[in-house]
Amino acid sequence: MRRVVQFSTGNVGRHSLAAIIGRPDLELVGVHAAGESKIGRDAAELCGLSEPTGIVATDDIGALIALKPDCVVYTALGETRPVEAIEQMSSFLAAGVNVVGTSMVWLVTPHQADDWLRGPLELACAAGDASLYVNGIDPGFSGDTAVHAALSLVTRARSITVQEIFDYGNYDDYEYTGSAMGFGSSPDDELAMAFQPGVITSLFGGLVRNLARHLAVELDEVRQRYEPWYTAERIECKMTTVEPGQLAAVRFAVEGVRAGVPVITVEHINRLTSASAPDWAFPPGGGVGIHKVVVEGEPRIELNTHVSHPVLDATDAGCISTAARVVNAIDWVCRAPAGLISVEDIPQAALIRGVMW
Repeated sequence: MRRVVQFSTGNVGRHSLAAIIGRPDLELVGVHAAGESKIGRDAAELCGLSEPTGIVATDDIGALIALKPDCVVYTALGETRPVEAIEQMSSFLAAGVNVVGTSMVWLVTPHQADDWLRGPLELACAAGDASLYVNGIDPGFSGDTAVHAALSLVTRARSITVQEIFDYGNYDDYEYTGSAMGFGSSPDDELAMAFQPGVITSLFGGLVRNLARHLAVELDEVRQRYEPWYTAERIECKMTTVEPGQLAAVRFAVEGVRAGVPVITVEHINRLTSASAPDWAFPPGGGVGIHKVVVEGEPRIELNTHVSHPVLDATDAGCISTAARVVNAIDWVCRAPAGLISVEDIPQAALIRGVMW
């Protein structure tokens, strides 16, 4: 039985919290919440469960460390406040508490992360003899596990394309995702944060470089591209309302180039409702979203990953899968040597232990 603290209860955290409460091999011992409206509330209430747990949310990190958990599930948004997130993670790691997380997506490929990010966390891991693992569905599964599976089926690969094609219209996250991508902005506005020079490469370039490393392929260049789509009609959705002339879809990618040709591409096509960017690719069968891997080679391989739920929207289903990528790794990470862990370090069979109960 692993003693676990859940850190944050947002779009991903509420799903990981519910999973921790439900799993018989995990014991929830603490919950962190930053908002005053959540502090003091029972964990069950924060994730939509009916039976109280007796565990109430706090913003006191010291009190959570004092509980001596085996692991913290860190799902708090970190990309907009990286220094604070590093400090919070380091506090747990240095105290001997392992951390698994879905934020700070640079750490999905820790060997590719910059020194300013990797260095303090490595020191904290060493100080506390603890481990840190970060993953998700994208970045994460689509660019590592799914790609590795596809490549295992070819005798020769000429190119690899990893795609997320997703309608974000029902994703209630304008505060970060919507504003970062610039949904609702006009052509004359300042370029959105996510598409400033070098940002796409910073977030997704590690996936490209990591794949090249595993393939023993030397890239001449890693570059980014970005294309906006502005609507002619008003679009209303949960994410936001977009007026005529404003941004309602984006297409962007990081490309690993060899001999002038992209050979490893990680691409996103994200839109607000199906009315946006009608000429761009859609998921097959009219679905809301897909994570796709295409390997052009001998033979050609295409893997399509759909997530769905009988009650929740597909975007929520994607958040559940994001949570699963780290909750399912808790036991292995707790037994791992100290340091930063990447997905290729973990035997894949270890990530399914405990999911059927």
